[in-house]
Amino acid sequence: MASKACISRLQREYKLLIREPVPNIKAHPSPNNLLEWHYLLEGAEGTDYEGGVYHGKIEFPAQYPYKPPSISMFTPSGRFATHTQLCLSMTNYHPETWVPMWSVGTMLNGLLSFMYENAVTAGSISSSKAEKRRLAALSMETNCKNPMFCKLFPDEVRRYEQQKQERLKQAADQQQRQASQPGIAHPAGATSWQTYLLVPLAVVAIAMVLVLPLTS
Repeated sequence: MASKACISRLQREYKLLIREPVPNIKAHPSPNNLLEWHYLLEGAEGTDYEGGVYHGKIEFPAQYPYKPPSISMFTPSGRFATHTQLCLSMTNYHPETWVPMWSVGTMLNGLLSFMYENAVTAGSISSSKAEKRRLAALSMETNCKNPMFCKLFPDEVRRYEQQKQERLKQAADQQQRQASQPGIAHPAGATSWQTYLLVPLAVVAIAMVLVLPLTS
């Protein structure tokens, strides 16, 4: 069971995060467990993680802040293995370097900074820039399959669904505009290049039908 000092500290830190948000970082305690927090990191513009939203978990010991927490990430990023505790100076891998004054915001800011680097540690993996960008584009689709993410970060889920609907509408509008271009009507199921190939052939065929009786 968490100590009174631990509970008081975590409650204070949560209020601080709400009152003074850290850029590209959000975190909420689990509804039924104050010692388990879920975080969200947003990839910064100009990085390989741009557009990515990365969900993970912090597990605090009952002796926090005098002992460090563990940190893991759920969303595939190409930088960290999923569902694996990460070895960082502010995690339980290194209690000798832990500083009790560090806050949740400090830890997550450090995690995000480390994510942009190429340093190797337990829990880190290597991947190409293209793979990191591909995973960034798929990150919210992955996150929305996680019930806890949907419960704790409903605004992000709602924003993603709205953007998804807008993309589908834009694609449908573009297809409709192409189908209704003035001039030659597209046969059902034919693409524009098929139409422009088939129409001249049809004209030649009609001409041959008209000319042949005259030459017979």
